[in-house]
Amino acid sequence: MTTVSAPHDGRRYEVLEGRLLITGAQPPAHHAAVVALMIRLKHACPADLLVAVNSLDYRPDLNTTLRPDLLICHRTDAGPHLLTAPPVLAVEVLSPTTRTTDIVLKRAVYEQHGIQSYWLLDPTTQELTILDLTPTGYTCQAVIQSEETFHTTTPFPLTLTPADLTK
Repeated sequence: MTTVSAPHDGRRYEVLEGRLLITGAQPPAHHAAVVALMIRLKHACPADLLVAVNSLDYRPDLNTTLRPDLLICHRTDAGPHLLTAPPVLAVEVLSPTTRTTDIVLKRAVYEQHGIQSYWLLDPTTQELTILDLTPTGYTCQAVIQSEETFHTTTPFPLTLTPADLTK
């Protein structure tokens, strides 16, 4: 099998069931939300877990390679650029160009491959949706809006407010 590196042109290249998905450069609000959430996650993250920001490809099978905006995985599972074990948490920051892919397609793949938690952060509406995997699929645990505060212990103790992540 030949591996071809994606060009460094500001776009994201992913493969879903053998189909190439190309996402254009994201708006500043998207990047600001990713960075704000990354900082919060890194400060709370225990040493045995790794917070990766658009730097690890999650490859659950040979026909699928996804790159969440943020993911948390066990350090022992992470290779230099690739993760084949399910991350503990996948986070997607929604934008007009990724909304359908994130809410429908990626949710289904993450659910199918056993990612325990999936978060969707919408910087436009200042809304954070928390999905946790149950035996029947993802269940919405919470939808936190604007100034509301969310306390979680999964994947580790953390307190978040969507407005603080999207300013």
